[in-house]
Amino acid sequence: MTQAFPDPPAEVDQQRNGIPHGRLEMVEYDSKTVGTRRKMQVYTPPGYSPDEKYPVLYLLHGIGGDETEWQRFATPDVLVDNLLADGKVAPMIVVMPNGRAQPNDRAEGDVFKAAPAFARFEQDLLEDVIPTIEARYSVLADREHRALAGLSMGGGQALNFGLKHLDTFAWIGGFSSAPNTKPPAQLVPDPAAAKAKLKLLWLSCGNQDGLIGVSQRVHAYLKEHDVPHVWNVDSYGHDPVHWRNNLYHFVQHLFR
Repeated sequence: MTQAFPDPPAEVDQQRNGIPHGRLEMVEYDSKTVGTRRKMQVYTPPGYSPDEKYPVLYLLHGIGGDETEWQRFATPDVLVDNLLADGKVAPMIVVMPNGRAQPNDRAEGDVFKAAPAFARFEQDLLEDVIPTIEARYSVLADREHRALAGLSMGGGQALNFGLKHLDTFAWIGGFSSAPNTKPPAQLVPDPAAAKAKLKLLWLSCGNQDGLIGVSQRVHAYLKEHDVPHVWNVDSYGHDPVHWRNNLYHFVQHLFR
């Protein structure tokens, strides 16, 4: 197990002065799937203009989080601002929805009881979240310009939903994916189709992470079936540093 990409400098997600900054806003939408009004955070890049069309990264949180978790762990808006200023990423919109598709979508009580709601989010994402973003923002609405990634439970969701819907997503990332991840043969029943359609499949985990077996199984299956993918194993556990570092590298590969 080797680390495919080095740890980035610690300040990658620290706000810099003297560079353009994008906008982070909390957006509400009506979810037909859940039957309630739900929230998601949306980042638009500096200079966002309805005259241009942008690719979109949908970024999913873990079992104990919500639409604000990525902000607490990695401030993706700051991270992308910095990378844009350095010319290392394509301008993109980043959407951070709530992956718990149930009427009370707060991470309260026994968060593991919400596991069915994490599975149900597949429908909310495809039928409510994505159509809302594509109606309200100026986006490139095709698979080549849609990415899906997540951490832990959200990593499992990203692999489960993304690999099932290769007509919707061409760029997929699972960072220390949790045991909600489907067995590899279910994730990629048709390796040839995955090979033909995927622009990027990113798997990462820390070697101190007790859940590494989940990602290792997927990696072994992909390798056996010759499906190209990134396999990045670093020295961290199931923690925000791993998620931030892999987001940092992942976004630099998107929409190229």
